[in-house]
Amino acid sequence: MTIHVDMDEVLADTYRAHKDIYNEEFNAMLTEEQCMGSEVWHKVPEAHQDSVRNHARRRGFFRNLKPIADSIQVLNELAKKYEVYIASAAMQFPNSLEEKSDWLDEHFPFIPWQNRILCGHKHILKGDVLIDDRSYNLTQFDGRPLLFTSPHNIHTTGIERVNSWKEVAEKLL
Repeated sequence: MTIHVDMDEVLADTYRAHKDIYNEEFNAMLTEEQCMGSEVWHKVPEAHQDSVRNHARRRGFFRNLKPIADSIQVLNELAKKYEVYIASAAMQFPNSLEEKSDWLDEHFPFIPWQNRILCGHKHILKGDVLIDDRSYNLTQFDGRPLLFTSPHNIHTTGIERVNSWKEVAEKLL
């Protein structure tokens, strides 16, 4: 079985990073609960929205992300059993190419560079399973789509959902 796994908000906690950076820079107290069902930048004052949207363009943003709970352990087990590829739309943020590769080296060294797809659109992916937090990537996938829960997608329906890496393990291991 071939499994493709997205990075942002599936392996790497970009959502929390956006919220935390915003809170630090604007001395705010935005919570994840306040953001549910939306992107972080939609939940801040209009004058701050461009700043939040541009976090991902900053050097160091992707390099300093925290791994999602249980992702390292479960992905390691999946990689022992299946062909696992990391597929990330890294072309959107040019700094992210190197930073995402370095981040994967640190946190997921068992996924070799040959199994990393840093791309634009994910409609090119062919495989059995795609785990992603964005429904638009999943609806065009020919295999089994798994929507990984993130605060922004809690209202998305019609796609098989996984709420945690422990649920991924239950379904695929």
